[in-house]
Amino acid sequence: MAETMTKEVKEKEELEWFGPKERKLITDPLNDDNPVTVQILGVCSALAVTTMVKPALIMAVSVTLVTGFSNLVISLMRNGIPKQIRMIVQLVVIAFLVTVVEQVLKAYSYPVWKQLSVFIGLIITNCIVMGRLEAYAMANPPWRSFLDGIGNGAGYGFILIVISVIREFFGRGAILGFKILGATDEFLLNTTKHWWLSWYQPNGLMVLPASAIFLVGIIIWIQRARNPKLVDVS
Repeated sequence: MAETMTKEVKEKEELEWFGPKERKLITDPLNDDNPVTVQILGVCSALAVTTMVKPALIMAVSVTLVTGFSNLVISLMRNGIPKQIRMIVQLVVIAFLVTVVEQVLKAYSYPVWKQLSVFIGLIITNCIVMGRLEAYAMANPPWRSFLDGIGNGAGYGFILIVISVIREFFGRGAILGFKILGATDEFLLNTTKHWWLSWYQPNGLMVLPASAIFLVGIIIWIQRARNPKLVDVS
């Protein structure tokens, strides 16, 4: 009787499309298992593409799609991939998806493609993508593997967007190209006409890649201060 009940519970868990385990795959990478601030992966692109929000947002979406669908494909193929060549197969799948993303971006947003072209190509070697294939997709069913990929991509993208918002606002006085604070009338708030905004000056450091590493470090510090169990995790 107990074995029958255990089997029924197991089958129910396997049939759930968005149960507690599935939700955890999405929510954990956004906080306690974030690929950038906890696992310390994908930091290079976080430094390079976060000067402005738009390219950071496009990079975040690109990595999320590649991670999600590569996890799905590898999970579907996992039982038929010879162990000796599994990494080659994984790279081929990732390269195909990255090529699709790059061509779509080139067709519909050429200026952003020119800005991100090198970094879009480097998604192929992104530690987050390869890491999820090895750590999760090779040992789990397709749907959960897909959610794991989407969750980790979203966690990565969340950090990119937070950093890019801070850098673009304090470095250029804008967000998504919309000019908010500045010393001319083309900005929404002209700092020369409002004495209470006279403190604001564009920070040249924020447009340099070095500022991103400081911001990542501050986010890691805040996260670990709030959650001591994360100390020394990475």
